[in-house]
Amino acid sequence: MENFPLWGTLVNTGTVVAGSLFGLLIHLISKKGKLKSQRFSEVSASIMRGLGLAVVMVGIGGALKGVIYDAVGDAVIVSGILAEGLYSDNAIITILSIVIGVLIGGLIDIDHWVNLLGKKVETLFNRKPEQNAVHVPVAQGFVSASLLFCVGSMTIVGSIQSGLSGNHDLLYTKSLLDFVSSIVLSSTMGIGVLLSSAFVLVFQGGIALVANLAGQGLSAAVIDAMSCVGSVLIVGLGLNVMGITNLKIMNYLPAVFLPIALVPLWDFITGLIALI
Repeated sequence: MENFPLWGTLVNTGTVVAGSLFGLLIHLISKKGKLKSQRFSEVSASIMRGLGLAVVMVGIGGALKGVIYDAVGDAVIVSGILAEGLYSDNAIITILSIVIGVLIGGLIDIDHWVNLLGKKVETLFNRKPEQNAVHVPVAQGFVSASLLFCVGSMTIVGSIQSGLSGNHDLLYTKSLLDFVSSIVLSSTMGIGVLLSSAFVLVFQGGIALVANLAGQGLSAAVIDAMSCVGSVLIVGLGLNVMGITNLKIMNYLPAVFLPIALVPLWDFITGLIALI
């Protein structure tokens, strides 16, 4: 079942639904004064930081697996292989992809445009609240949760990895994050958060399917390199979740796609050098 490209998305959608339902229950209990919302928020924040550590672990594991696998041809790590692996072709492609990708993403400033889009959508639903007092809370919950769950680099990178290589680890970790977030949001914003699960399914599923279709025409070397670059970005995501850094990961996103061009180019260059 894990080979199914939408499996990670389905798990993520399920956790949003479960978390939202649990949050709605907490909302009902808190109305009766049986729960201290401030303490609950503090515990949730601590859980989020802990999950941030898990994200870092996933990213480091994926990045090292990429360079070590490229060096030895299998998953067995022997004495001294780590040093050799870090200088393998996959590591060079990863470094080049990130440098060029950050240059492209920074010049375009993808992060700025994504955040601007999110603000415009939120403003659209919050316009003239006094004329639509009944529906605004639901709309606010839906938009706020959808933005939190979907407008972010973890969603993009995770969905691409899920569809491209069948690696759902990042989406599993994101599912835990979204589970906690949906509980907190739905306990204060209501049923609109639950409705956002449909958007999660469509948005993440769409990205995963496109990545899966695109990946069918790529070589194994290209897919491995793309996964390795994505794993490095995951480390940055984890550091952001923990509050250690504030990297604009969306500006790093073009790096994930650069191995499509860089791997064949690198093979061509190394082939020419071998002939000399």
